[in-house]
Amino acid sequence: MSAGQENLERTTPGPMTTTQADIDSLPSLFGRLGDQVMNLVDAKLSLVKVEIKEEAAVYTRDIAMIAVGGVLAAIGFALLNVAIAFFISKLFTSFEPPVTYALGFLVTGVLYLIVGGILVFVMKNRLTAHSPAPERSMEELRKDKQWLKNEI
Repeated sequence: MSAGQENLERTTPGPMTTTQADIDSLPSLFGRLGDQVMNLVDAKLSLVKVEIKEEAAVYTRDIAMIAVGGVLAAIGFALLNVAIAFFISKLFTSFEPPVTYALGFLVTGVLYLIVGGILVFVMKNRLTAHSPAPERSMEELRKDKQWLKNEI
């Protein structure tokens, strides 16, 4: 064999064969892929935690304000209720004073029960309409799932 033939054989690509370096690098590639997937999952879980904390802060603040508003409304409700009841009792002049006061408080109580029931119903529906699920994180996880399906 001449020197020209030896150079030609060394530079000519032959059939692809699996070498020990390729076999060694395949597990390391899977290891790196696993590490990267775990990093991705950790990042997504951190995002979910942040979103849940944000939602909890919003709910906590809103519930505290509802409680303060409820106490103030209860005080105002009691004072207004007494005033209205005395006013309504003056409309029932044909009865004895205890009966007129009882009718005034009864009419006022029924009115406030109706208004309060409507308010509770409306606010309950408003709270149930708000979804506490972390929508941004869920959408990112859906995208990542689809990406992983496409890649694998």
